[in-house]
Amino acid sequence: MRRTYGVLAGIVTCAALTLSACDGDGDGSSRAEAAGLKGRGPITFVTGKDRSGSLHKQIDTWNEGHQDEKVRVIELPDEPADQRRQMIQNATNRSDAYSVLNLDVAWTAEFAANRWLAPLPTVPPPGAPGGSQGSPALKGARLDLSTMLPATIATGRYRGRLYAVPSASDAGMLYYRKDLLEKAGISAPPRTYAEMWAACDRVRKIPEGRGVDCYLTGVDRSESGTVSAVEAIGSAGGAILGPDGRPALNTPAARRGLGFLVDARKDGRMPKAADTLDTEGGRRHFQSGRLLFQRQWAYQYTLAEKDDGSSEVAGRFAVAPLPGPDGPGVAGLGGHDLGISAFARNKLTSLDFIRYLTGEAAQRAALLATSQAPTLAALYDDPEMVRRFPYLPVLRAAIQSARPRPAAARYGDVTAAIQGSVHDAVTGRIPVDRALSGLQGELGPLTAP
Repeated sequence: MRRTYGVLAGIVTCAALTLSACDGDGDGSSRAEAAGLKGRGPITFVTGKDRSGSLHKQIDTWNEGHQDEKVRVIELPDEPADQRRQMIQNATNRSDAYSVLNLDVAWTAEFAANRWLAPLPTVPPPGAPGGSQGSPALKGARLDLSTMLPATIATGRYRGRLYAVPSASDAGMLYYRKDLLEKAGISAPPRTYAEMWAACDRVRKIPEGRGVDCYLTGVDRSESGTVSAVEAIGSAGGAILGPDGRPALNTPAARRGLGFLVDARKDGRMPKAADTLDTEGGRRHFQSGRLLFQRQWAYQYTLAEKDDGSSEVAGRFAVAPLPGPDGPGVAGLGGHDLGISAFARNKLTSLDFIRYLTGEAAQRAALLATSQAPTLAALYDDPEMVRRFPYLPVLRAAIQSARPRPAAARYGDVTAAIQGSVHDAVTGRIPVDRALSGLQGELGPLTAP
C-alpha cells in the first residue's frame, strides 16, 4: 500500500493521467475555460463517510502537490437519501460551498436536468462526427473515457452530454457461506431461486446451520428497496419503467418479481429484521455469521474478510452472480459519478481533481483499500487484482448486464414511491397487485415529459 500511494503522487502529471488533460499542442486550461470551466484555487469534495481512510490519503497526496489548490473534504451522513438532500439544498441555494460532488449514479440525471451540474467536454467515440463541446479548439480539455466500462460511462450522461465522470461502479452480487454449503454437501452456489431455497433447507438441517437466516436483500424504506425492486422485477423479465421512460408495472413479470420478495419475507426465508435493515445493517448481519445468502455490493468484500475480529465469516464466504426465477438474475447497477457543481468557483481545479481521482493509480488504490469497484476495464483484467479480489470477473459481468435505476428529473419522488410500495407489499400491508397498480399511478405524473 505504501508503494501504491507513492504512485498517486505522480498521477497529476499528464503522462500518468487516464483522463488526459494535455495533448502537447497548447494550454489545456485555456481550452477548458472556453468550455465554461474557469477558476483555480481551493475546492471542496462532497462525499459520504470515508470509513477506510483511503480517500483522505489520496486527498493528502493531492494537497501536497497543490498548495494553492487544496481540497477540503465535506463528509455527509451514511444514508444516501440524506446525502442527496444536503446536496440538493446546496444547489437550490446556488451556493458555491460545494465544488466536486460524489453522486450516486441514480442522481446524475436529476442533477443534470435541474442544471445543478456543469457540463463537461468529452472526446467523441470513434467514428462519431463530434462530441460534447465539439470545437477543435477544445481538444486538450476533453475527457477521454475510452478506457472505462461502457455501462459506467452511460451513468454520467444526460440527453447526450456528459455531466459527471464515473469514479466507481458496482452491481449486485450474491454473497454466500461457502463453508456451510460444503458441509451440507452442496458444491456450487445457486443459479435459481428454487436452488437457493433448497440449499437453505439442507444447510439448516446440519448442526452448523441451525438458526441461520436464509436470504437477505434490502426491503426497508431506503434506496435498498428501490434496488431490490429493480433486480427482482428485472430478473422476472420486467422493468419499472419501459423504453419510453413511462411506468410499466401492470405486467405479469412485475407481479412475479415483486411476488418473489413478498413470498421470501412471508415464508420466513428472509428474517423479520429485513423490514428495517439498510445496506450497512445487512452487512453487519452477514458478518455476524447468521446469514447464508445475501444480495450485496462489492464494498462488503474487504470488510467481511477482515481478520481483526470484526467479521465472523472471514475466509468462509464467496461471491456469485445473483440467482433468478429461471436462471441467473439481473443485477442493479450502482456506483458513483463525480460532477462539478454549476455554482462552484474553481471549476478548472475541480476538473483536474476529477481526473486525478478517476485515474488508474487512484482507482487501484481504492480497490486495494476498500474493494471499491473500478470503472477502468484494465483493472478487471489485472492478474494481481484478480488474485487479490477473486470476485472481479463476476462483478465485471454483472456490471456489463446490469439494470440502472429509473433515470428521472424527479428521482427523489420516484425512488420514494418505489420504496414505499415495496415495503408495504413485503410487510403485508397491501397485496402485490394493489401495490403495483398504485405505484403505476404514482409514477405516471412523476415521469411525464
